[in-house]
Amino acid sequence: MIYPVVVYGHPVLRKEAEDFMPDEKEGFQQLIDDMFETMYKAEGIGLAGPQIGLSKRIFVIDATPLGKDMPELADFKKVFINAHIVERDGDKVSDSEGCLSLPGISEDVGRLSRIRIQYVDAEFTEHDEVYEGWAARVIQHEYDHIDGILFVDHLAPLKKRLLKGKLNAISKGKVDVSYRIKLPR
Repeated sequence: MIYPVVVYGHPVLRKEAEDFMPDEKEGFQQLIDDMFETMYKAEGIGLAGPQIGLSKRIFVIDATPLGKDMPELADFKKVFINAHIVERDGDKVSDSEGCLSLPGISEDVGRLSRIRIQYVDAEFTEHDEVYEGWAARVIQHEYDHIDGILFVDHLAPLKKRLLKGKLNAISKGKVDVSYRIKLPR
């Protein structure tokens, strides 16, 4: 099932998502499959639960399309459930980011280059892993979604003011996208 992507202005994007409990595992694989299908339809490389209206700590990433230019991402396809970043360090690196919930906007965002993240997979197997570079950037972007943060929140106040008109247009559905969207009510 392809979900509509929740866009800027919807309150679910600003809410801190809740952990899944082990007894909520039923239907996980279908949810995961649906999230990947939705992400692929929208031509994204990551999608978080809040972006489909689900305020749960889950996000999927498939950065393999970037593997041609960044070989370290060639096989980077993962599911993160109940994720918590426990360390951030390294150099602060700025690079362009976009978001399915903010269509038509891309801006340079500064992020630390290394993270350590703890999460469970679809079988509730625990993982404690370190990522660097673009993998760390993509994870941090999706992780922000489950904490109610959008990439525009990392921008300087002046830059945010300059984007206000575009953000208002998105919240009213005045965007040209190839995927279904869900507007704020």
